[in-house]
Amino acid sequence: MIKEFKPKISSTRWDPSRELELAKKWEEEKLYEFHFSPEDPREIIAIDTPPPYASGKWHVGGAAHYAQIDMIARYFRMKGYNVIVPFYADRNGLPVEVQVEKAYKINAHEYAKTPEGRAKFLEMCKAFLDKTEEELVKIWKRLGCSFDYWRNGTDSPEYRRITQATFIELFNRGLIYEAERPVNFCPRCKTTLADAELEYLEEEGYLYYIKFPLKDSSEYLVVATTRPELLRSCKALAYNPKDERYKHLEGRVAINPLYGHEMPILQHDIIDPDFGTGLVMICSYGDHADVVMFRDLGLEPIVIVDKDGKLTEEAGPLAGLTIREARAKAVELLEAKGLLLKKEKIKHNVPVCWRCKTPIQIIHAREWFLKQLEFKDALLKLIDEMEFKPEFHKVKLVDWINSVTTDWPISRDRFYATEVPVWRCRKCGAILVPEPGRYYQPWRDPPPWDKCPKCGAPASELEGEKKVFDTWFDSSISVLYVTGYLRNPELFNKAFKNTIRPQGVDIVRTWLYYTILRVYQLTGKPAFRWIRISGMGLDEKGEAMHKSKGNVIDPEPFLEKYGADAFRFWAASSAKLGYDYRFSEATIKTGLLFATKLWNIARYISNFPEPDTYELRPIDRATLALLNRVLLNVDSGYRELDVYIPVSEIYQFTWNYFASHYLELTKTRAYNASGKYSVEEQKAAWYVLHYTLKAILRALAPIMPFVTDAIYRELYGRTVHKEVFPEPEEEYLEENPDLALKVIEVNHAIWKYKKENGLKLSQPLEVKVYLPISIKPALEELVDLHGLKNVDFYEEKPPENTIDIGGGVYIQR
Repeated sequence: MIKEFKPKISSTRWDPSRELELAKKWEEEKLYEFHFSPEDPREIIAIDTPPPYASGKWHVGGAAHYAQIDMIARYFRMKGYNVIVPFYADRNGLPVEVQVEKAYKINAHEYAKTPEGRAKFLEMCKAFLDKTEEELVKIWKRLGCSFDYWRNGTDSPEYRRITQATFIELFNRGLIYEAERPVNFCPRCKTTLADAELEYLEEEGYLYYIKFPLKDSSEYLVVATTRPELLRSCKALAYNPKDERYKHLEGRVAINPLYGHEMPILQHDIIDPDFGTGLVMICSYGDHADVVMFRDLGLEPIVIVDKDGKLTEEAGPLAGLTIREARAKAVELLEAKGLLLKKEKIKHNVPVCWRCKTPIQIIHAREWFLKQLEFKDALLKLIDEMEFKPEFHKVKLVDWINSVTTDWPISRDRFYATEVPVWRCRKCGAILVPEPGRYYQPWRDPPPWDKCPKCGAPASELEGEKKVFDTWFDSSISVLYVTGYLRNPELFNKAFKNTIRPQGVDIVRTWLYYTILRVYQLTGKPAFRWIRISGMGLDEKGEAMHKSKGNVIDPEPFLEKYGADAFRFWAASSAKLGYDYRFSEATIKTGLLFATKLWNIARYISNFPEPDTYELRPIDRATLALLNRVLLNVDSGYRELDVYIPVSEIYQFTWNYFASHYLELTKTRAYNASGKYSVEEQKAAWYVLHYTLKAILRALAPIMPFVTDAIYRELYGRTVHKEVFPEPEEEYLEENPDLALKVIEVNHAIWKYKKENGLKLSQPLEVKVYLPISIKPALEELVDLHGLKNVDFYEEKPPENTIDIGGGVYIQR
């Protein structure tokens, strides 16, 4: 019989600074490097890790999002999968350009007018991105994320080559075309925007009620509009055909109150009869409804807003004015003519650029378009082949697909992005698209032909395209990039079967939709097996974090103060998957307390060796039964890609049963100083302690990788991250956990009674205690824990003259 014990773990508390040592050790051991071999029998899971914009630091919500992705990757590794989980930055598009413009106080369009200026501007953007990317990498490494760092981001020649190759394929298949048509345009960014890139901000404004004279009549009509500055481009008035108030106007003509031209009065079912007076101006273009009506009614547009957001010469007295200036001037002119009946204050949603928040205008522009309208039905069927987690967010994608009304404008008048790989012949006008295989920069590269393939004109007559791609055109092939598309066919064939898209709910209509569309067009297959949609990271008040609001919370001070495991504990436990998650320093503190609790549990258990033989007692079997049911729930939660369930189950079991009850119940038996128990019963306590601790550490390792690994290495001599995830064992699932659950109730009742009666928890209980007969198998452990002197049992009802102290426990009066 062993009577003297010394803990293997000497330190008495967990020190979060040890995380830095472990992170270094992981790198030295190359613990998480992905290696592919066609002979490797393991299934591959490819996580399409969101490439973050390298134009600013993460706030706590962003850091938590990437920590959750790492948790899922770690789980699947422990389940035996070969996991690709790369980190690379999204370095294309407007964000970095806006930052560089601010930093250097320049205008990109002016600065990049010449090839030399454009090249210099791109160098400035790259330098800015390099510095910002270092900050992002530093944070995810400090968080303990096991990502494979790919330094080739979306601005690398490799990535851009693949993007251009997809353009060339789709162009050759007739799915990409060039056209001039109405597009969303940001006057600040000087570029076209897709519908998915618009945001809507509520602002106060006026609804202006304007008199429109009827031709050949002294009567006038009243039309309510928010945009009187567009009167020059008003080509007709219209009403809903079901609106009985205006049936008599069919075939009549109205006169433009400012410009005097005639306008037919038409019908269209898109019009809301309850807005304003039910009559609307059809202008080119006030909003997307105008675009639809111009198309459906065959009207000839006059676009009077230029790319600077000012009115053109066509606007007469409003020419050269900004939108707001022109609106004020138009109102002034209408009032002078007595044609403004009234104006009323309203709040309405205004479409703005999602980058700079400038109100967008709809203008005519020549752009490259990707066909998407003809794929809507196919995509609606396709998304049923992918698992959405949680399922309720699927409706957001369905609604967006149903709302798409135009093809996708994929080209932009910007600079730091993948170039559209096209040349034009000045002689014959031919559009020339090169062969895929390299990265093209047509604005500065010589054409890849000696002469025009169409008309034979010399290469000097071939002019390179200056436009670049919408950043989503690049980002939408991220899952193909991750799985080796166009680079490693063997890897692609194996990795593309099990793909996960983890992303925020805010980019369902952009990144998710465009990826599904593009991958289907290129491969004919669903882009993902699983789609994991998380909510938004909010501040402690439950508000979205924005620089303008001054409520952005930096994760680094909390990582420094509490450690990464504590931060990850909050990231996992803050909300169920799919719901917004609110920042809570208190929960991070709880995470650190939990890490310390685990450390102390492990230190205690390190007193005892792992036995080869043992004889389980009823409370041992009940504990293992309870643990294995917890493992079932934990595994199920991870499989659903929801880390909230695992962390909650593990925390509750570890703190509120294993530490608070089982360890206390079996302490006497584990030490067995008095020899009360047999050696095999003593070893049973050791067995359950080690079995349970190892299961907890392995199940918790994806969420809190540092403290679990530190303990596992100290006690068991190896890293926990190479262990197999704990599978529930049928032997213990067949056992009944009720005894363990009942013990919790009994313990709480007795502890409460002692506290209320001024007794120490360790003080023996002299009074006679009546316990339910179902608890009898744990009697010895309860006697050890509570110092019970006089115990009896009852089956259905306790004896008379007793006091109920809760938990089925009664004491003699």
